[in-house]
This record gives sequence, C-alpha cells and structure tokens, in this order.
Amino acid sequence: MRRLLSVFLLMVCCAADHTQAQELKEYLGDESILYSETKQVNQFFRRFNGEEDPEGRRLYQADDLYHGSSLRFFYLSMLFDQSSATLSAGDKDRFIQQMVADEQYLSFLGGDWVAEVNCTFTYQGVPRTVLLFLVLERATVGSKWVFKDLYFGPYKRRFIPRQSEADLPFIHPLSHELDFMNLSKVFREPEQAALLTSSVYRPDYLTIFLYELAEGKFMFKHVNSVAFHFFQIDGWYFQLNDIQRQDPNRGWLITQLISVPDGQEQQVLDFIYRR
Repeated sequence: MRRLLSVFLLMVCCAADHTQAQELKEYLGDESILYSETKQVNQFFRRFNGEEDPEGRRLYQADDLYHGSSLRFFYLSMLFDQSSATLSAGDKDRFIQQMVADEQYLSFLGGDWVAEVNCTFTYQGVPRTVLLFLVLERATVGSKWVFKDLYFGPYKRRFIPRQSEADLPFIHPLSHELDFMNLSKVFREPEQAALLTSSVYRPDYLTIFLYELAEGKFMFKHVNSVAFHFFQIDGWYFQLNDIQRQDPNRGWLITQLISVPDGQEQQVLDFIYRR
C-alpha cells in the first residue's frame, strides 16, 4: 500500500511543476505541509538526490524510485523558495534539467559546502554579531565541523581598504641603511600600519577572533540563524535557508542560485566571506 501511495503522489505532483504545491494540498489536505516541508538538511540531500519517496521513506539502490528522473524532477522543483525574488526562472529550469540529465548529485562529505552561522556575542561587554563559517572535515571516525573563516564588522573596519599606490604611506626603500629608524614615525599612527603590508597580505580574522576569545573579550550568547552555501555542482552556486511560513513551500529551500563561469568561483567566495 505504501508503494502504491508513493507512486500515486509522485504522478500527481509531477503532472505540473508550477502548481505542484496546490495539487499536493488538494489531494492531501492539511497533511500536504507534512509531506512537502523539507525539515532537515540531511533530508534536503536525500530529496535533491532522489533518495526519499514522497512519503518521506528513505530509498536505497534496490528501490525502483531511487535516483529516478521523475522523482528528481518532482523534488528539485519543490526545493526552491517559490517566493524568492532573486531566483531566475530560466536559471532554475536549466539547473534542474542539468541535475537530472547529467545525473549530478550532492555528497555530504564529497564536495564543498559551507555553513554560515550568524551568532550573537558580547564583545568587550557590548552585544555584537559574528558570522562563523564552518566546513566538514573527515575525522578518525566519521566527520566533524571545523571553523573555516569569520566575519566581524569591527575587524573589517580596523583594516583600512587599500587605496591607489599614490595615496599609500610607504617605508622608504633606503630605510635599511638607517637601521629602519623611521619605523618610529610609522608607529605613531598605528591605524595606518595595515597599509604598509605586502600587496598580497590578507588579514586573518579567524586568528584574531580565536586569540581575543581566549583573552575573554568575547562571550557567546546564542545562534541567530544558519545558512548553507553549496559549490558542489560545477558551474553553479546556491544558498540554502530554513524558510518558515504557513505554506507547503517551506523548510530548507534554495533561496539563491547563481550560474558561475569558470574562473569566477573566488569572486563568489569573497562575497560570501565579506572579504
């Protein structure tokens, strides 16, 4: 009976992607939210890959629906935030077609995805927002989340953005002949010191944070929100957020989707890390 119901639900919901949520609600009534909501990130992986039937039962390779094209079309169109103004209908359709035609899947440990955790700390007694970026790393047994990067507004403001070469202070090239005695002038304006670093220098906010955390300058309060950034699919980036509203189209959904040409991945990463 479960098998027949799963196939029936799949046929109903694949009939017209653009009215999918309405049709699911029509056939299942109030239970439509139960079936359509992607409640966990791991469930998002299973649905993206076609490894869960429409009733939420885990599928394995021996199951007929496992990785099936119809099942994946059904789920992939469900996994987008239908209310997002930033999603292009054309990009979404091309993405779905590519995922199914090229049999591309997400992997929990086999590809790049980044957790962005928006937290509140008190910093020197004042409530502040800190963005922590974590990635999965293989452990002796299984895996674990580790800190990858961090964004903190006061750190960003301490490091003055580089200007044109003509506007930068400089240490004279013959300073070594004076035993660098002119450094005394440099350190009279410590806020300018960051402008005297190498052209390839990038401040490591995470190291500063860990040091100041150990010094007691930060006190953790709570997590405000979590988002995930995916780079596992060649040529694409997408963001995953937990959308909660009174609508079947809710739960962990894709809220941003960007086609990323070769060589532009770093630009997207810099945007995410607020570099």
